[in-house]
Amino acid sequence: MAGRKMGWVKPARLEKQALLDDAAEATGLEDFGSDWFERPFDVLLESIRAEAKLNPAGDFSAMQQFHKVLKDRLWAQMWFARHPEILARPIRRPVVIVGPMRSGTTRLHRLLASDQRFSFMRSFETISPVPRPDFEEVLAGRKKDFRPVLAGRIMKVARLANPRTLNIHPTGPYEPEEELGLLVNSMWGMKHEAQWMVPSYGRWCEGEDATPAYEHMANLLRLVGWSQQVSSIRPWILKTPQHMLDLDALLNVFPDARVIFTHRDPNAVVGSAASLAWNQTIIYSDHADANELGREWLRKTRVEVERMMAARSRVPAERRIDIHYESMERDWRSTMGRIYDFLGMDIAPAWTEMQGFIDRSRALKRHPHNYSLAQFGLTPEMVQSELGEYVDAFGVASETAGTGGARSAH
Repeated sequence: MAGRKMGWVKPARLEKQALLDDAAEATGLEDFGSDWFERPFDVLLESIRAEAKLNPAGDFSAMQQFHKVLKDRLWAQMWFARHPEILARPIRRPVVIVGPMRSGTTRLHRLLASDQRFSFMRSFETISPVPRPDFEEVLAGRKKDFRPVLAGRIMKVARLANPRTLNIHPTGPYEPEEELGLLVNSMWGMKHEAQWMVPSYGRWCEGEDATPAYEHMANLLRLVGWSQQVSSIRPWILKTPQHMLDLDALLNVFPDARVIFTHRDPNAVVGSAASLAWNQTIIYSDHADANELGREWLRKTRVEVERMMAARSRVPAERRIDIHYESMERDWRSTMGRIYDFLGMDIAPAWTEMQGFIDRSRALKRHPHNYSLAQFGLTPEMVQSELGEYVDAFGVASETAGTGGARSAH
């Protein structure tokens, strides 16, 4: 970064204690909540130092990201102490979308979020789930919430750094968004793997019980619901590919969840996921290797699927449904009708808003997401070898375009 070369910006300090101390000094607080998060934090920092090969923009943004997450942890504990009723808010029968990255989960999530009978995260809340200490002034109407403004600035910077990133996952500050940012508050999850090459961190997480991260996520959901001032009777709509890996932890924390499993041709899933990760990783590292990244996301997708298949039997048959990407592509209305039958809800009140989302999404996504397996040193045969059993088990349809050039409606 030019600012660092000129001495205007301090060198990044990616050391845990320094980061903890800086956050405590910035907030005047010292309670980070459960110290469980320090275990994945230690592993993540070591993996960044050993593997990520960050450029100056990368290590500076990492430092800023950690500083923000740590401040959010401190502020969250402040809110829980100031308003104990937050932690008493129930989270009953959430509807959880569980599917591989790029399998149509975003579209399904936003269609459901169009229905005002559900609660959902908005993009600015995923970026900043914890309100600032003066939020009571916002609730009283005397101030405006700064978080949407911050989210808009972050999205603008992301678009400038790599315009393709928001073409792949189009969004805006108020668009429905997944709760992955809440898991990041425990230094947990695939978001880190999708922006930095940190394979040893990913493998370490795969061997750990994620329940503490999901418990903290649930408490942050309670805080978000309180900040939205909505009824806790409204069920949450949740989704993130992380749930494929951590379905057991999800069910430990939300034992009455109703689960929508999404399925898509692995050729398209792997190619699109690798493309998403690539377009973020190259912002932060000048040494990213496309073939290495492709192999890692093929492996990651296989692990996701294996973990999901092993854990899904914990969900009673009446509380789970399988939805295929091609059925949503062919006839989204009929497919949504099936989902509402599964949920025991009348879909009629939601049609107008769902169509509004479809129209709005066309305006947001001006350019298709084009990618191919070959860009990442992969072939359909390699994908079949790793994921053929999954395709057979769920009868997943092939997308002929997914093996070469493809475009993704995620």
